[in-house]
Amino acid sequence: MAEIIVANRAGACYGVERALSLTLENAEHASGPVHTLGPLIHNPIVVKDLEARGVRVADRPADAGSGLLIIRAHGTTPEVIAEAQGLGLEVLDATCPYVKKVHVAAEKLVRAGYDVLVVGEAGHPEVEGILGHAGKARVVGSVEDVRALEEGGALGHKVGVVVQTTQRLPLLQAVVSELLASAKEVRVINTICAATQERQQAAAELAAQVDAMIVVGGKNSGNTRRLYEICADACANTHHIEDVEELDGSWVHDAVKIGVTAGASTPQAHIDGVVARLRELSR
Repeated sequence: MAEIIVANRAGACYGVERALSLTLENAEHASGPVHTLGPLIHNPIVVKDLEARGVRVADRPADAGSGLLIIRAHGTTPEVIAEAQGLGLEVLDATCPYVKKVHVAAEKLVRAGYDVLVVGEAGHPEVEGILGHAGKARVVGSVEDVRALEEGGALGHKVGVVVQTTQRLPLLQAVVSELLASAKEVRVINTICAATQERQQAAAELAAQVDAMIVVGGKNSGNTRRLYEICADACANTHHIEDVEELDGSWVHDAVKIGVTAGASTPQAHIDGVVARLRELSR
């Protein structure tokens, strides 16, 4: 039987656990309908389980109709919260506290007169929420994005930078290096979540030591996709699964050591299920 090693930092982070706890507690005692504004977290299995408990997903406040509307862990814009309250909905804010710190940092930079850049994925709900709080900011996902803004004259002499909490540090460093070559003043507030950095480092170290690496988490989860990329750089036999049923025995047939990590939206029970199945497959 192969040795199965779980990364020493893996799975659901504080912000996700807090959002789930708040949602389940309030859903249990709610007297009316309960909705989350978009998926509470980027894990379809968890979202399906919440639906079975009566917690539905509303794409926008008007879709909720009435009752309790829970703001997901990724956060949202002040305008959306105001809209929900204007519709008479009870609003419960389950935004991750670390995401809220990005909101505050972006707001401060804008007030101080900086042209603000958000290093992250354009269109991601967390990034959209940051933009909503900043009032005016631009998203960059690569050095090329920064160069395009510079060449177009879109950046002034003072540039402020914040980061989507689940981004990789090398991307932030590359963006800042590019900015330092052109801007007179660059102020960087590193808002990458410590839990994200710990999980990425632990995953990279483990992937370099094993014959097969399994990354568990939602296919729609940005931080899980980045874990997969990090692991694949170190171990060619790396696979990203959302559900235990996706495991393929051929991946681990000859493996002596199998590594497992999981995204920040993956509950411990999902990791345990994958480990149990790997034990069966590797006999």
